[in-house]
Amino acid sequence: MLKISRFLVLATLAIFVASCSGGQPSVPSETDREWDRRQRNGKLLGEEGFSFGGSSSDESSIGGVAVNAFIWRASLDTISFMPLNQVDPFGGVIITDWYSPAEKLNERFKLNVYILSQELRSDGLRVSAFKEVKNAAGQWETVTVSKEFALKIEDSILARARQMRVAALENQE
Repeated sequence: MLKISRFLVLATLAIFVASCSGGQPSVPSETDREWDRRQRNGKLLGEEGFSFGGSSSDESSIGGVAVNAFIWRASLDTISFMPLNQVDPFGGVIITDWYSPAEKLNERFKLNVYILSQELRSDGLRVSAFKEVKNAAGQWETVTVSKEFALKIEDSILARARQMRVAALENQE
């Protein structure tokens, strides 16, 4: 009985070791080869993926991302003075951190920018603005921001996006 259990343990161990190495060199899988090809081509997500240094004239998207490239770049450019908290190019979301203007340190602002379309259209962008003011106790209190404030930021972003598009079209000629 002892010989049989030793034999079973050794046989199991031998099968386990043999299945691990196989004695043959490992061949890269199709996935590994695809990853290497994407790395060489400078694409993070393949041919349709996010491109580093790709064409800047692509109006419809940023290398396969479902947002308008001009609105995306114009948004980042327009709010570049504010610190960024979250940036999602795949979802088209930019959330800033709180920003206090140098002349009014008792006020601070925060923006959420949502890019909703692949097209350069006014309804393809939504900006939400938030404002807080320090009270007498030194605590931040939320204050209502007028809708016109957010609309002015949207208008600035869209104007900048149109400028970028015109410049890209002129460079193609």
